[in-house]
Amino acid sequence: MIDFAARRHMMVDTQVRPSDVTKFPIIDAMLSVPRELFVPDSLREAAYAGDNIDLGRGRVMLEPRTLAKMLDALAVEGDELVLDVGSGFGYSAAVVARMAQAVVAVEENEAMAGEAPALLSEVGADNVIVHQGPLAEGAAEHGAYDVILVQGGVNQLPEALVAQLKDGGRIACLFMEGALGSVRIGYKSGGSVSWRFAFNAGAPVLPGFERHTAFVF
Repeated sequence: MIDFAARRHMMVDTQVRPSDVTKFPIIDAMLSVPRELFVPDSLREAAYAGDNIDLGRGRVMLEPRTLAKMLDALAVEGDELVLDVGSGFGYSAAVVARMAQAVVAVEENEAMAGEAPALLSEVGADNVIVHQGPLAEGAAEHGAYDVILVQGGVNQLPEALVAQLKDGGRIACLFMEGALGSVRIGYKSGGSVSWRFAFNAGAPVLPGFERHTAFVF
């Protein structure tokens, strides 16, 4: 039988801490949430690998390092409302739920969104609402949000998400340029977002986050 608890500790010790992520809330959350529950049964053995995990339909669970460094840069507080976009089966939402007051997890895949509530309940993440719908539309009815976290690649950030971020709020996006990507943290002030580079990473571009090219006649 696989000792997933031991693998969880190894993940933190070999992937998270060496990436300069040492804040207790992040370390505690990643040690506490059983990552293997939030992937298909056939992928459980690979749940703690240092790579993105392919969930199908062009979707991935971000590698532990990427998620941890995003959370480190966002510095989520215990009284904040977080929008987790592209949450899949709910792993990232379960991790964030241990740091925030509440999380709204947006997932457009019906099967993933259908399974997520039971999995989240199993790990005690009762402060998470799962919202099934297009990722690019977010979940305006539950906002506005202090923090937005996008779980996948972005070419172009939908204006709907920018509108749902509170003034003074932060957003983490993995902007992809070909095979290369950079995570940037956006800070909203006066209705606009200014961006700062955080680190390099990579992931498939999420549906609805592709760059739209206008035709020129």
